[in-house]
Amino acid sequence: MDIVIREASLQDLDTIARFNAAMARETEGKELSTSIVTQGVQRVLSDPGCGQYFIAVIDDRVVGQLMFTLEWSDWRNGWFWWIQSVYVVPDWRGKRVFSTLYNHLEMLARDDNEVCGLRLYVNAENTSAQATYHALGMESTGYRVMEAVFDSGDSNDA
Repeated sequence: MDIVIREASLQDLDTIARFNAAMARETEGKELSTSIVTQGVQRVLSDPGCGQYFIAVIDDRVVGQLMFTLEWSDWRNGWFWWIQSVYVVPDWRGKRVFSTLYNHLEMLARDDNEVCGLRLYVNAENTSAQATYHALGMESTGYRVMEAVFDSGDSNDA
């Protein structure tokens, strides 16, 4: 089984939006607005400054994705790439789809002298995902994520 990793394009818009909605439903029990998610994905695919998606493909079928966004670290004078929007089709979990996506991204990050590391956040109750991230060499930090979310006018927002 060959897993091919490629940059996502606008042709992947509907698949990525569908995967993002499935991920929110599965991990947080949230129903996302299809319109807002589609607009958000389209923005990333159209503006590299927002982030970048990578797609995992097996036999011409998209089976997984991840996106990364940028955070500047003045302490390290470099970029952290934040991994987000991770999703693997349920039938393909446990078959190295995510680890292949992660390894691809890590290789790109290590080859870029301006990148100082990879980060992600994970639901505290998602122990399966945490185990996967630890197995790939990631470590838990002493930080907690805090947020202030502003209403975008859609009550279904995550």
